Amino acid sequence: MRPRLRRISLRTRLTLVYGGLFLVAGMVLLGVTYVLFGQQLDRPGRLIVGQLVQSTQPPAPSGPVPQKFMFTPDGDVLTGAAAERWRQRQNDRLRDAAVTTLLGQGAIALTVVGGVATGLGWLIAGRVLAPLHRVTETALRIAGAPAADRGLHERIALRGPDDEVKRLADAFDAMVERLDRSFDGQRRFVANASHELRTPLTLGRALVEMAMHRPSASPDVRRLGEDLLQINLRHEKLISGLLLLAGSEKEITERAVVDLADIVAHVVAQTEGEAHKADVTVHHEPGEAVTSGNALLLERMVQNLVENGIRHNTGDGSGRVHVASRTREDGRAELTVTNTGPVIPGYEVPTLFEPFRRLDGDRLVTAKGAGLGLSIVRSVVQAHGGQVTARPRDGGGLTVTVVLPAPGAEAAGPGT
Repeated sequence: MRPRLRRISLRTRLTLVYGGLFLVAGMVLLGVTYVLFGQQLDRPGRLIVGQLVQSTQPPAPSGPVPQKFMFTPDGDVLTGAAAERWRQRQNDRLRDAAVTTLLGQGAIALTVVGGVATGLGWLIAGRVLAPLHRVTETALRIAGAPAADRGLHERIALRGPDDEVKRLADAFDAMVERLDRSFDGQRRFVANASHELRTPLTLGRALVEMAMHRPSASPDVRRLGEDLLQINLRHEKLISGLLLLAGSEKEITERAVVDLADIVAHVVAQTEGEAHKADVTVHHEPGEAVTSGNALLLERMVQNLVENGIRHNTGDGSGRVHVASRTREDGRAELTVTNTGPVIPGYEVPTLFEPFRRLDGDRLVTAKGAGLGLSIVRSVVQAHGGQVTARPRDGGGLTVTVVLPAPGAEAAGPGT
């Protein structure tokens, strides 16, 4: 595979571009200055023009002959070719000095100033990109929230000039606000619909029971009433599950210290009758596992896991469910529920935590559950800042592990 190149941050790229452009501009400036200086040196030298009259010879008929001469710093007077040679030597010396001073020392000065400019460019790029870092951090917090709608109440609320970054932050805030309203409306709809559906179901159950217990009710009517009551009971459980699912997705604000060992012992005692009817043996090891949260929601989480292990088991009398709680080495509370049952492919496990999803795709009214058990478990665990994982058991069945933070500890992050 082709190795992945190390990611270079935008701040580093902007700094390199700024420093590179500064160095290139400085080198061009040095080069142009050197060329112009060389052109000035190549011009004919400025000579002092005067007349040198020979006192021992008479002047020419046409008058004195003009002579070019120059005075050297030593006081010598040079004329003609000697003066021109002296001027050329001076030009060469000046050119060598220009190469040493302008190109050599100028390059050193340019390097020093370029380093300072690069450092200033790093600071300026950091100031310019600071709003973008704020946008990124807010987006990461929202994306890393335990539930999809948990962090949607956050806003960037960027203040400053109305530039491209400000418009990006405002657009992000508008998008998050719209998503927040959408999720909130969905939760309210589920809760309101569930509450409204409870009334007719309760009324229907009362009417069926009245019809069943009438003295004139025939055996067929009573059998039909029992079937209707079973269907009605399943619908009531479905509505209760929807209500609990809608409520458990909210973050727990009021927490109390809870020991999972007490909940495990209580839930196993409550489900003893159901386990006996299903011919499933339930073993439990209620070790101390202290966490903080809502005791009722945590009890429902454990109850759903145990009931799920009882209902989705072998059904031949050899079924087992093992429930254990303990405190991990890092201080977090751990709950493990293992059950025998049909073989579950590994790729099917993540879908079991989705609402109304079952391994066999059963959606009939005679199904063993409403399809919300593990969804409620995941919502409760995430609301408490914990982690829930599941893996197929060798020989069939499922092992579900829940890890909850220690009392007073920060959430370790969501995970399913």
